[in-house]
Amino acid sequence: MENIQDILKAASKATTVIRNLSADKKQAVLHDLAKDLIKHSDLIIAENQKDLVKMDDTDPKKDRLLLSADRIIGLAKSVNEVAVLEDPTGQLLSEKTLPNGLKVQKKTVALGVVGVIYESRPNVTIDVAALCIRSGNVCLLRGGTDAYFTNICLVDIIRNVLKAHQLNPDIVQLMPVDRKYVQELLTATKYVDIIIPRGSQQLIDFVRQNAKVPVIETGAGVCHTYVESTANLAKASKIITNAKVSRPSVCNSLDTVVVDRSVAADLLKLVADDMLPYAVEIFADDYAHQILDDLKYPFLQRAEAEDFGREFLSLKCSVKVVDGIEEALAHISEFSSKHSEAIISEDQALIEIFMNDVDAAAVYANASTRFTDGGEFGLGAEIGISTQKLHARGPFALEKLVTEKWYVTGNGQVR
Repeated sequence: MENIQDILKAASKATTVIRNLSADKKQAVLHDLAKDLIKHSDLIIAENQKDLVKMDDTDPKKDRLLLSADRIIGLAKSVNEVAVLEDPTGQLLSEKTLPNGLKVQKKTVALGVVGVIYESRPNVTIDVAALCIRSGNVCLLRGGTDAYFTNICLVDIIRNVLKAHQLNPDIVQLMPVDRKYVQELLTATKYVDIIIPRGSQQLIDFVRQNAKVPVIETGAGVCHTYVESTANLAKASKIITNAKVSRPSVCNSLDTVVVDRSVAADLLKLVADDMLPYAVEIFADDYAHQILDDLKYPFLQRAEAEDFGREFLSLKCSVKVVDGIEEALAHISEFSSKHSEAIISEDQALIEIFMNDVDAAAVYANASTRFTDGGEFGLGAEIGISTQKLHARGPFALEKLVTEKWYVTGNGQVR
């Protein structure tokens, strides 16, 4: 293949099909897709295994690559949840009649062709396809080489469901993994309406710097949990541990604990006890390092400058000790990726200051950052967590896969 022009043209052509599908038809397609994921789970697991054996066991991306029977059931459940969400297209946003008699309406319409570039997360293949089908969009999926066999299998299942419903299978297409085609996709302004990168900061930066197609960024999360001096420390330790160990390879997991000096010793003793069974490696500043060293915490490193603002994506985190909320806010402002940030406190005034002042897509009080997720927020699946401010912020889900269109009806009016 010399170029991807045929794929791009086919995607553009397929928009006329998906755009005109009824909500009932789109729901039927998704319910059948959910059934087929379960039906073909053994095949999916077998193809996924071909990808898993290529990846080193110590690679933090391996957990994200894995599709077990339980995870496939979860994917099917998510597809069914997307199917029953309200259709985001065709909604009347405003309506008025001008003095000259023109009737002016604003409605939601599908974006068109959505290109998504992502790394070793084959669940994204299903999530994006389901969201795009439900919202009347065509999707071009460019997964990474790590999930090569898994993605081929999943897209084959999706396209077979589309064919079974006598629909154009080019509504969902898998792009070749060869990197030489990425630049062509990023500059295909004639055929592609939006590009969404999901993955490492390196991937996001590359897409932002090279794309001519409009880009919505999702992915990188450097997440902090600030433990303020009035916090319930037992609660704080449980929240911190959950945010770090429940699924360390995802973007909403904790990267840095920020703690007031007055409670640092008591908190870190609890955190050390809670994290020890998971062998969490802690990169601590000088003050925290002395505390943890006295506790003989075995997985301890002295923090370097680069350990703050670092997305670990593994069983590692850093600790920064501060003198009060102003210093905590300054640290988070400097190192946050504007994804998810949390405060643990019993002082309502300080909670409000934190939640109002921190610039992030999601801010939490006395809860784990692991909840930043489309499914957890009642949005069904998501394409990713947007950390920018235009068009979408936070979980980029069904409701944001639309744009606006003006409908103007007259009776011979001229200007």
